[in-house]
Amino acid sequence: MTFSLINAQDAFHNFGNLQFHSTSAVGFHLDVIDDGTFDNNRGLTGFYSSGRLNISGSSNPIFEDMEIFVDNGLQLDTWVGVTNNANFISGDVTTVKSNLNDYLNFIDDAFYTGTGNNTHVNGYTGASNKSLITFPVGDGERIRYLTLNSVEINSLARCSYFFEDPNAPVSLSQTFSTDLTSQDDLQVSTLEFWRLQGDRSSVVTLTWDTRSSVSLLAETVESLVVVGWNRNEGVWENLGNTSISGNLENGSITSVNFIPDDYEILTLGGTDDLLQPFSILELDNYFLTPNNDGINDFLVIDGIENVPNNILNIYNRYGVLVYSKVNYNNEFNGLSNRNAVIRQDSGLSAGIYFYVLTVNDTKEKFQGYLYLSN
Repeated sequence: MTFSLINAQDAFHNFGNLQFHSTSAVGFHLDVIDDGTFDNNRGLTGFYSSGRLNISGSSNPIFEDMEIFVDNGLQLDTWVGVTNNANFISGDVTTVKSNLNDYLNFIDDAFYTGTGNNTHVNGYTGASNKSLITFPVGDGERIRYLTLNSVEINSLARCSYFFEDPNAPVSLSQTFSTDLTSQDDLQVSTLEFWRLQGDRSSVVTLTWDTRSSVSLLAETVESLVVVGWNRNEGVWENLGNTSISGNLENGSITSVNFIPDDYEILTLGGTDDLLQPFSILELDNYFLTPNNDGINDFLVIDGIENVPNNILNIYNRYGVLVYSKVNYNNEFNGLSNRNAVIRQDSGLSAGIYFYVLTVNDTKEKFQGYLYLSN
């Protein structure tokens, strides 16, 4: 085997043919660059750091057992394979969500342990030679599983989760207008979506939690459906509801059979004849100076306490969602809560912002402008 350790760059750089054998237990505390052959490994390979580590290179390392204990995330800039177990102990595995070529790939009978809200894949997960997998994907703060059950084995399927508005996603260049639907009564989530690739007929199971706010989509869980953006037609389509469990706060739903590659993204939707179109009303414009002087420090909407079943979305001048809060109660003080925009809890720049307050109980949407000054 041939490898070199480059201390100046804090990286383990493989140029040749490297292999770990069945009794090996190897730990990396620095970045790995694979430009050789590193794909027939046995034993345990661990990644350990209190900071952040990176795996990159022109080749794709494949490990038998993989252990992740990287507090600030293990970044993949190439795809990395696992043939047995990926054990998540601390930190996420992350990939760039605009790049499908980088992912953590579960091969054949591979599985994972230890996943949760703080230990999952914040980016793309792959599945090679599998017909059934639950992808351990999320947004870095919570896990948002998607289960793929195909009628045939997938040579490769890939999945990622986005806590972003499909109308103006931050991580993808394409937009998916929730106003473009194949049926008039179809409601589409503006809070989150999954991107799934696979060429076999399949059903998927999606989950929701309180941040999904499915009460904005349907009045009962029985009226919830899986929806997908048809890549050829350019509209959202109803992908059905073959089974469902839970309530409007937490639950899961399974679609009808479809081919994932026919759809750009998937999300939760609702179809209910009782739902009336939302009235669009102009609300006051607000001036916010969050400098802790006790004056205009928060976005205070009069009467918000009387309509607790609401959601507030705030967008910048480019249409990017910078703040979203279910059951808003006058908390916004100029800080973003969207990781995909800037570092969460960072102050937004001074300028003009557009807000939409959706009130489900009265079927109304209030909109206006917010002037933010530092």
